[in-house]
Amino acid sequence: MKQWKERKHHHLPETRGLCLSEEQTVSTILRRPRMTGNKIMEMITEPYRLTRRCEVTAILILYGLPRLLTGSILAHEMMHAWLRLKGYRTLTPDIEEGICQVLAHLWIESEIMAGSGSNAASTSSSSSSSTSSKKGGRSQFERKLGDFFKHQIESDTSVAYGDGFRAGNRVVQQYGLKRTLEHIRLTGTLPF
Repeated sequence: MKQWKERKHHHLPETRGLCLSEEQTVSTILRRPRMTGNKIMEMITEPYRLTRRCEVTAILILYGLPRLLTGSILAHEMMHAWLRLKGYRTLTPDIEEGICQVLAHLWIESEIMAGSGSNAASTSSSSSSSTSSKKGGRSQFERKLGDFFKHQIESDTSVAYGDGFRAGNRVVQQYGLKRTLEHIRLTGTLPF
């Protein structure tokens, strides 16, 4: 029982979504190889990035989650995809996960504020019919659920997701999303 009490407040990470991408590298020859018979001798190669662009091959999301959580995960993973497709250099986990969490948080916020969403987006959730009122607005339950998901993002204790979100959210509120992303693209860091 004591072991359970010690562990009950510990947040274990879980994977709810993935963005899969491929990047090709080629080796370049730095020094001309010396040939002896049919053998190549003393050839030195170095990994070389052929292109900074990469291909996003899939976005995977755990099935059966509530609509607002699924949408926020999709927003997060689509931000990863956007960063890859736009050629952002390798970012530290707190910068990349943080800005992706900012997008997830913004998506939830926009859904709660909008008061209505497309029915097509709602049909994937088994609880979609019970979360919207007949007028097309969000039910009190769905608004509270959205507030809970936002709170989870805001209060995450991990360095990459939690601290990264809080730092990213602060600069997005100060400088705007576009300027923040431009700064990240140029420097790999958040503006301060």
